[in-house]
Amino acid sequence: MKKFISLLSVLTIVPLLSGCFGVFLGAAATTGVVAGQESTVGTQVDDTNLYWKIKGLYLQHNAQDLLAGVNVKVIEGRVSLTGKVKTADAAVDAVRLAWQPTGVKEVINEIQVIEESTLQEIFQSKWIKTQAVAKITATKDVHSLNYSIEVVNGVVYLMGIAQDSDELDAVTNQISTIKGVEKVVSHVRIKNDPSRES
Repeated sequence: MKKFISLLSVLTIVPLLSGCFGVFLGAAATTGVVAGQESTVGTQVDDTNLYWKIKGLYLQHNAQDLLAGVNVKVIEGRVSLTGKVKTADAAVDAVRLAWQPTGVKEVINEIQVIEESTLQEIFQSKWIKTQAVAKITATKDVHSLNYSIEVVNGVVYLMGIAQDSDELDAVTNQISTIKGVEKVVSHVRIKNDPSRES
């Protein structure tokens, strides 16, 4: 039992502190990086490294509120922070630490400051996310792999790369019809957006 706990501890901590191992795990698991068709392998590796560096900073600062409450997504150096924290100071810390790794081009702060989430709110958010993923996957001519979705208190946050504005409109419209969705916030960029080159 002790050996199992030690191994589990190593597998949990090492990815947060080791860029190389983090990249390996990031390729095999969901690490807050969209493995879409519009990002190169090199960009995805860079994004995975940034993800683990940010999570590592949260761990080093013993910011349990951030590790548990903040969802980190990285696409082409753009970092999206969603989720819930208990204090405004925690939200500020989350953004400040996310800016620290070299290679971060932008930090999008969508963190909500809320005392506690009820089980019903957590369940509803997960249900909405599942429905949103299913809807855009089933929508014709939508490259669903290029999208990242997070849901907090009925607000759906989209990040990723759309083929064109028509595709993005189709995705947004589909998600907005889901029961319980109060608002859809898009940080999606269009495929041929010149800012992607910078």
